[in-house]
Amino acid sequence: MNEKEQIISIFSRVLENACLKKAVLSKAHDKNIVRAVARTFAKKDGECFVQLETFTSDNKALHKNLTLSEAPELLAELALSQFSQTNIVGAKGECEIKISKKGKIFISDKIVYSDKAETLRHNREKSYILDKAPFLELLGICNQSGKIIDKKQSKFRQINRFIELLDDVYGSLPTDKELLVCDLCCGKSYLTFAVYYYLTEIKKRRIKMYGVDLKRDVIEYCADVTKKLGYTDLEFICDDISNFDRGTPDLVISLHACDIATDIVLGYAINHGARVILSTPCCHHEMMKQLDCDTLSFISDYSMLRQKLCDAATDSLRCLMLSSRGYSVEALELIDPDDTPKNLLIRAVLDSKMSSEKKEKYRAQYENAVKFLGVDPFLSNIVNKEG
Repeated sequence: MNEKEQIISIFSRVLENACLKKAVLSKAHDKNIVRAVARTFAKKDGECFVQLETFTSDNKALHKNLTLSEAPELLAELALSQFSQTNIVGAKGECEIKISKKGKIFISDKIVYSDKAETLRHNREKSYILDKAPFLELLGICNQSGKIIDKKQSKFRQINRFIELLDDVYGSLPTDKELLVCDLCCGKSYLTFAVYYYLTEIKKRRIKMYGVDLKRDVIEYCADVTKKLGYTDLEFICDDISNFDRGTPDLVISLHACDIATDIVLGYAINHGARVILSTPCCHHEMMKQLDCDTLSFISDYSMLRQKLCDAATDSLRCLMLSSRGYSVEALELIDPDDTPKNLLIRAVLDSKMSSEKKEKYRAQYENAVKFLGVDPFLSNIVNKEG
């Protein structure tokens, strides 16, 4: 059996035994493609199929549905011809396929094929990562019987989606040490508790986590919830995040830090060399006041369109700044816009192999864009100039 036949066999077995959680194809040969993810879904009539979701560098997600019979060969062909790494995640165990620059194929199959995975229903009746998390009741998201409260359904979907997006880059976090995690501008800390639970209870990691916010009553409330849950490695601090410093964080998160507070979060993460950053911005007031570009006046002369332009331009500049400091950056949809218009997430992973030439290219793009827009972003003034 050659390598292609072996990979087809692996895909066939995980599908036939219903033990596929997901297959992630990464390190694409085409620079326009970020990665592809394959998952098994079930229609209302019970028929199963494989959905292949391909993420492109211009932040699009392309979907293709495959039958269970055609999926193994098509996925194997993709893994061998268009990507250098494929991780097939089973209900228990994982298969890793790597292709060297010289074309040599390495296959490490540790999937337990007897363990079945949960198949997602295509009508979105799915099993959430945080279904039974104990903090949900204390934060008023579910009742005593575990049923999600109607008014908290969108919040529940939001934090689960955030954890899914964190899970996708979990492999970028160090594995040989206690993780240092910071939630800056944590507010009521739905996200803080969700990430703490995910890392400690699901991933079984040792962590030290901090939630930081200026509102003393909120911090006292969160500290009380922490004590009730017995989360001994989670600490809440009432302070300006500009003054906060606990060393080099492995993960920095932030949910809807308003206006330049998002820049303070990103500046903190960049200056401290955070390994992974997940931040959802909102309320882009700064550029609304500064934008001075005659070429774009056909948009900016209309208040609502000016706001949309400033939202997009602000976050694009943030992504460019992160890229110029050696991060691989994605702008992703956090949750359905029907739930909230604040549905963008900036996800950045430090790329130690990024060349200085590539960083300089992003830096020049950033400076040219700032000049074109006629703005002086707060982020430019708080990021350390060296590096």
